[in-house]
Amino acid sequence: MPKTDQMVSEIASMALDRLRKELSRYVSGKVEQVAGKAGDKLTNVTEKLTNVAENGGKPSAPDSSSDDADPDSGQDGGGTGIKAGDPKVTSVIEVLDVGVPLRTAYDHWTQYEDFSDFTKGVRDVSSDEDGTTQWHTKIAFSNRNFEATVQEQVPDDRIVWTSEGAKGTTKGAVSFHELTPTLTRIVLVIEYTPAGFFEKTGNLWRAQGRRIRLDFKHFQRYVTLTDEDPEGWRGEIRDGEVVRTHEEAMDEEERDEDDDREDDNEDGEDDNENENDESDGDEDEDDEDK
Repeated sequence: MPKTDQMVSEIASMALDRLRKELSRYVSGKVEQVAGKAGDKLTNVTEKLTNVAENGGKPSAPDSSSDDADPDSGQDGGGTGIKAGDPKVTSVIEVLDVGVPLRTAYDHWTQYEDFSDFTKGVRDVSSDEDGTTQWHTKIAFSNRNFEATVQEQVPDDRIVWTSEGAKGTTKGAVSFHELTPTLTRIVLVIEYTPAGFFEKTGNLWRAQGRRIRLDFKHFQRYVTLTDEDPEGWRGEIRDGEVVRTHEEAMDEEERDEDDDREDDNEDGEDDNENENDESDGDEDEDDEDK
């Protein structure tokens, strides 16, 4: 009888262990499924920015005439190559109008070291000459450090960058559009790919998205109300390489301004000569009449 009880106990223990393993496997599968669904709403960042920029800062309407459109995939038929469930990513798209000239808005944006003065998420930023920046941020109760690299930068037009951090990677693009001489539209697109179990399944990215939107509005308020004249970085970057430094760009602007002044002076001298010729002609006619 005791042996029978021992055998029953061992069988029950083995069954319980198996049940635990199956339950753990089931829960893990469900978690992965939830993580996949959480990142299914992304479209390609570059195509989004291009479409928005071409439409004056407004997202383009879906192309219902395309044969490639898949109503179940969430795609608009544009052929982005991203299918539901592939990359577990999230995106943020924001459009704001700022009541300053185009150049002023752009120059303010390039002053990354000043972001900590008017945003709540940025703690500190340091810049290198090669277009690389080190960011120290705080999202909710989480401190984050990451390195951002500018891939493309065209003055008064657009900035495209990528960043690497322990908790995820991002791709970002910001473009500037002149609406009037004193009104500029800024289009911001950010694509975030989380790293790690908690980043993929948790609610942290929602906090980051809210922080980005709020800090973008802080930028709008700061740029609109500040009396400071920004000293923006006017260099140019292509394919991650600086093709024109800030100093080279400023020298070229000074030469262009000097050429414009010389042209204006020459035009003024020509106008004076023409006026003198006309005046001499009038005097000769008066003499002949006399």
